[in-house]
Amino acid sequence: MAKETIEIIPADGLRNFLAFCRLPRVLYKGQQGFAPPLDAERWTLHAARLNPHFKLVESQAWLARKDGALVGRIYAQVYKEAHAPVGASRAQFGCLDAIDDDAVIGALTEAAESWLRQRGADRVNGPFSPSVNSEAGLLVQGYDAAPMVFMPWNPPYLAAALERRGYKKAHDLISYRYEVTDKDRLAKPGILARPEWRDRLKIRTLNLKNLKNEAAIIVEIFNDAWSENWGFVPFTLKEFLSSADGLKLVMPVEGGFMVELDGVAQAFGIILPNLHEITADLDGRLFPLGLPRLISRIRTHAFKSGRLALFGVRRALHRKAAGGAVILAFIEECRRRSGTSPLEHVEFGWVLEDNIGMRRPIELAGGRIDKIHRIYEKSLAP
Repeated sequence: MAKETIEIIPADGLRNFLAFCRLPRVLYKGQQGFAPPLDAERWTLHAARLNPHFKLVESQAWLARKDGALVGRIYAQVYKEAHAPVGASRAQFGCLDAIDDDAVIGALTEAAESWLRQRGADRVNGPFSPSVNSEAGLLVQGYDAAPMVFMPWNPPYLAAALERRGYKKAHDLISYRYEVTDKDRLAKPGILARPEWRDRLKIRTLNLKNLKNEAAIIVEIFNDAWSENWGFVPFTLKEFLSSADGLKLVMPVEGGFMVELDGVAQAFGIILPNLHEITADLDGRLFPLGLPRLISRIRTHAFKSGRLALFGVRRALHRKAAGGAVILAFIEECRRRSGTSPLEHVEFGWVLEDNIGMRRPIELAGGRIDKIHRIYEKSLAP
């Protein structure tokens, strides 16, 4: 019997790039908890010419072929010294997807590790797909949870295979599910009604017509809020602006918040509708008929689920009463707006497992752990 051969090929050129982007929906189609992302959205995420992230790194992607069929993919990158992540290695891997075959997964990780070693790496972290500010972590809990927009899904065997190859847990990323109930919709003002905060705290809606003008404030607060978190790499204004037009297309008017304290913007949040509710039958394809269908559905669909995709509170308020008041005011405003929204559940994610200051208010408000994504680490030293 002929031995099965595994070939690792660079995902260079248009044909291989398109195959790299669509491979997860080919491998995982029909599996519970998986929802195929839109191919066009994957192109903007992974194309070096479209995503400003790739100006910060040197990178390479690969595909695995077994007996003529594509069966896996992986990506590796090294951040330039000026953009080194906080605490994490500049050498990283991401986009690991494959069939349940240790030989395939081993060949993919060996390709990435070898490429990183050639560039002087002695430690690797991941997955970051492609960055901590986009899709991070390998799913290790919540495989059958409701799929959520811009959150990676992986089958259980991938984590086990990585661990057999010497990868260890570095950090877990926690996502919470919050059920919106009539109690939320009928809730009375709390922190916003207290005399000591009533005149100091103000909440306004992000101006979607001038989202580019809001971008500088959002990026400033986000980078300040996350600057001490493990794995953090500053979110560049160009990165945010590259996705601003897409945000305007999918974000409802009431989905963006800015919290001001004493007249100064101190926190923001962006809640996105869960596009998977309206894209399942498109199977990732927008052309030729998918795009008009998607636009029509975005305008008319009453979304039942959404995700708090971006959130930040200035670092000066962390672990202070004012910071707690800002977070509670944000939660109260979400509850107030739920009175006119069809949302039935919101995913808050993700939060670093040791970020107790952020996790405690979410849990006190009624959030329960829904998914855990894991960042791994491995020594590449001889």
